[in-house]
Amino acid sequence: MKKVAVLVGSLRRESINGKLARVLARLAKDHLEFDIIDLANVPMYNDELWENVPEAVIELKQRIAKADGVLFMSPEYNRSFTAVLKNAIDWGTRPYGQNSFSGKPGAIIGTSPGAIGSAVGQSQLRSVLGAIQVVVMGQPEIYLSWNDDLVDADDNVVVESTKRYLETWVDHFTRWIERLAPPA
Repeated sequence: MKKVAVLVGSLRRESINGKLARVLARLAKDHLEFDIIDLANVPMYNDELWENVPEAVIELKQRIAKADGVLFMSPEYNRSFTAVLKNAIDWGTRPYGQNSFSGKPGAIIGTSPGAIGSAVGQSQLRSVLGAIQVVVMGQPEIYLSWNDDLVDADDNVVVESTKRYLETWVDHFTRWIERLAPPA
């Protein structure tokens, strides 16, 4: 089974993107193993910290390196993806020549309560991921407009059309990783 490092660009305990990550992990459990990485303890990027690398950074880079693929999830703040996610990306690509993301298959997904469900932020994130050599899945794209009636307290999708849509996305992402990730 292929392993996916999941980076959620929100630190909120009740983050809807964190909830969506758990929903996707549940839907993918027969195909992919999701490793949802907690970014709360990753300090803001500072090149001087390489002299005494924080444990959270070492762990982040190791977990990304061990993954077969990476899933980037983010709410949209001010028409962009979050600083939390950008910070994790910056740490993961440094120091020069030690890009933990390079060549990995990846995907972008996000949700927000707004009508466009993180579409603009995802577009900007796609540009950044291209620059760091993540091979981003192009289709299907998901810009999910979140409401609390989509998912129950146990992270089960209760709206059948949304469940089918997410299952289709998981199938495509699974095939994307299987096609591009090196054999174990």
